[in-house]
Amino acid sequence: MINGKRFEEEMLSLLDTLYDSQNEKIEEAAHAFKECIRKGGVLHVFGSGHSVGLGIDIKNRVGSLVPVHIMNMSDFVTSGKVPADVFMNPKDIFERKPGVAKLLYELYDIRPQDLFMIISNSGINGIVIDIAALAKENGHKVIVVTSMQHTLVEQPRHPSGKKLYEFGDIVIDNCGPHGDALIQTPTVAKVCSVSSICNNCIAQSLAARTIELLTEEHIPVPVLTGEKEHDEKLTTQYEGRC
Repeated sequence: MINGKRFEEEMLSLLDTLYDSQNEKIEEAAHAFKECIRKGGVLHVFGSGHSVGLGIDIKNRVGSLVPVHIMNMSDFVTSGKVPADVFMNPKDIFERKPGVAKLLYELYDIRPQDLFMIISNSGINGIVIDIAALAKENGHKVIVVTSMQHTLVEQPRHPSGKKLYEFGDIVIDNCGPHGDALIQTPTVAKVCSVSSICNNCIAQSLAARTIELLTEEHIPVPVLTGEKEHDEKLTTQYEGRC
């Protein structure tokens, strides 16, 4: 039977696997983020499709770190860099295009102390790989979140023949299954995609540990509290960057 209880059991088992196998990588990423914040830097988060949810989950809400910037695919259009019909063309999927990421990268105020987090379940599409490559070329540390089970069996689409994880200084496996759906059914394909849940658990764990590290080292913690004056001061500090 496919019901809430079965999903709960399989999802919790998957999260146990994630934390058992990836805790050291999350710890490493938290130290990198702490150093980024200590130096006045920002975490630039990029993912296409559902992967953008990781950044959304840790930004602009009470209890979230302020120095998080989402590199938004829609900025291609709103900036005038790419016509809307080209961006939305279903016959030529934009996120698979190599060689266009520089247009997005150059829109933002990116500084030497900044850190990048690139998310893609498959890790094979052009734009995520190009953003990661650009960040590396410019001397930034890159954290990659991907499904290793998925990416290792897919053929690369990038002209380099590489996949996203090959550009990561820190690679966090979200431990999701190939194809993303978790639960096998007797009559139809597998159901219940889980990468968003896994990615958001990684994101919140990263944020929590980063805050703990900042506190331990007596570094001011740039977290939204819901107190107007405090929050306005913080957002002004990072204005134009987040």
